[in-house]
Amino acid sequence: MKKSAIILLHIGYWFLYLLLVASFLMAMANKKMHQSLPGIGQLILFTPLSLVTVLPAATGFYSFYTFLFTRFLNKRKIIKFFVAGIITVVLCGMLPVVILSLQLPIGWRITGNIGELGSMTLFLSMLALINGIIGLVMRGFITWYGDIRLKEELKRRNYEVELALIKSQLNPHFLFNTINNIDVLIEKDPVKASAYLNKLSDIMRFMLYESKSNQVPLGRELTYIEKYIELQRIRTSNPDYVVYDVKGHSGNFMIEPMLFIPFIENAFKHAEHKKSENALRIEFEIQPASILFRCENRYSHEANTKPDHIGLGNELIKKRLELLYPGKHQLTVIRQDGFYKVSLILDLNEN
Repeated sequence: MKKSAIILLHIGYWFLYLLLVASFLMAMANKKMHQSLPGIGQLILFTPLSLVTVLPAATGFYSFYTFLFTRFLNKRKIIKFFVAGIITVVLCGMLPVVILSLQLPIGWRITGNIGELGSMTLFLSMLALINGIIGLVMRGFITWYGDIRLKEELKRRNYEVELALIKSQLNPHFLFNTINNIDVLIEKDPVKASAYLNKLSDIMRFMLYESKSNQVPLGRELTYIEKYIELQRIRTSNPDYVVYDVKGHSGNFMIEPMLFIPFIENAFKHAEHKKSENALRIEFEIQPASILFRCENRYSHEANTKPDHIGLGNELIKKRLELLYPGKHQLTVIRQDGFYKVSLILDLNEN
């Protein structure tokens, strides 16, 4: 939701609130109900409107709207939320009572009518609670509406991501080189050529069909990556320049398809010194509730002048991760000592 719409929503709510309070006080004045009120009631009726009605309402509303929602409710800390909410409404009710009691004679504050102050505190605390609940509902609505817009944006951008991924991976240069290499192998080693051709077929099938699913098994994703790396190896006379290592077991993990391949594909594209060993390193470390992915490659200083090392674009990849794994990922991209290093941690703990 746009910021201007949120501001108008707040202004509209407080306008209606003040209108309701003013109408209530005018009705009380017209019916001369204030004549039957005790001293503290008279004080409530004729004290400035902003102190008695707006102060606890506003403090309660925005305490729930901002602090309690983001700190506790949004993080599903329900018990802490209820405890903090009770403390908040009591403090919001006590604040105007303390200010009002200072206007009363010292003797009145010393001698009594503590019950009236307690009743007033309870009444204002309830007022703060009601406005706090309304604040929660409003914040929840804004968050829900924002999530809908975010999902719509994800669907729209998904087409761009999928097209960019397919274009990036199934580009003619990669396909032609791979097919030509397999063609050369047909005469030298037909069995090996057939194996590579099957790997290429599996990669294309995965990218064109299986990657359309919302999630795929982690093991299937790793198999796809391994086959992709093997096809890249046959394009060079030094296959040892690539190091691929997987630690841990994929188990029953399900992940979004093709999360890691943009980094791997661009590492191959920009890797230098392919005649040396360990010019490109790809590692997966699978833990009980997370996945650590590392990808690093040597690069030349000329490549460093390019504005975007990742073909899909840093911002596009970051946005995809934020949409798919909000608050459950950590992406680090650095250039250091002649290496371009990518580190991605995915938190797969559902709790």
